[in-house]
Amino acid sequence: MCFKMAEAMDSISCSICLELLKDPVTIPCGHSYCMDCIKGYWDQDDQKLVCSCPQCRKTFNPRPVLNRNTVMAELLKTLTEENTKKKKKKKKTKLQAAPPAHCYAGSGDVECDVCTGRKFKAVVSCLVCLASYCETHLQPHYESPAFKKHKLVKASTQLQEKICSHHDKLLEVYCRTDQQCICYLCMLDKHKGHDTVSAAAEIAEIQKQLGEKSKQRIKEREQEMQEVRQAVKSFKRSAQAAVESSEKIFTELIRSIEGRRSEVKEFIRAQEKADLSRAEGLLKQLEQEVAELKRREAELEQLSHTEDHIHFLQSFQSRCVPPGSEALCSITINHHVSFEDVMKSVSELRKPT
Repeated sequence: MCFKMAEAMDSISCSICLELLKDPVTIPCGHSYCMDCIKGYWDQDDQKLVCSCPQCRKTFNPRPVLNRNTVMAELLKTLTEENTKKKKKKKKTKLQAAPPAHCYAGSGDVECDVCTGRKFKAVVSCLVCLASYCETHLQPHYESPAFKKHKLVKASTQLQEKICSHHDKLLEVYCRTDQQCICYLCMLDKHKGHDTVSAAAEIAEIQKQLGEKSKQRIKEREQEMQEVRQAVKSFKRSAQAAVESSEKIFTELIRSIEGRRSEVKEFIRAQEKADLSRAEGLLKQLEQEVAELKRREAELEQLSHTEDHIHFLQSFQSRCVPPGSEALCSITINHHVSFEDVMKSVSELRKPT
């Protein structure tokens, strides 16, 4: 069905302008063209002497007389009218289906410039009329040929900014020299001789430059990210090496301190043992001397009761000298044994290096 429809459309279309036939004419080979299209084709330099069909290339000499194909013209007229009615009906149905209650302009919406009373929401703005329209009041722009060339854009409240203040024409050109939007009349006036391009071309160029800058910036940032990652890895390696080195040093210090502690402990215990041995020897000697003194004291006590004075004096002379008196003179005891030198050496280890 679609294939047949496509064939039918091809049969009523001009193969030169590719549109529906206007003032259709049929040449001797049977192919149909617009009157102006086939005339213009045959008026070319290479077709002035011998005319040919643009489709089948059949030649005609002399140049055929072109007569309007009345049947084809009536068929096209009927088809065009039917299509127009269908479009109007479709648009009308679409408008009727939209609930008006949901189309009223609210805060932040663009109002229709034609509506009276409570205004509907505008759906488009016309850059030629400098007005905004709702769905209902937009229909003349679709239906009337007078509005065919009007430029419609998304509804906007800033229409005046799109119009040249000097010529009241649409701003469609960009002046690179003055870096501002202008209209076509400005190109012939104030901006004559300037570097100008269409607004669309300038936008395309800006987007291209932005794209290139964006890619360059992304590349630079990715390079910086790579450098930062490398720095992080280096930091981690350095920190791990420092931790391992410090652990090794502290382990050696702890081992050294442990050894020194054992040495100091053994030294203190050895000195303690030596001093205790000397003290115990002296204590034993003193105990023996005390026992001997007590024994002599008892003998003297007993001798003091004798009435033989000569015997007393003779016996007293042999007992008057205390035993071990000479030895006592050479024995000394330090009652305040100190390890200050040892403690000083140990305290030195606390001081930070």
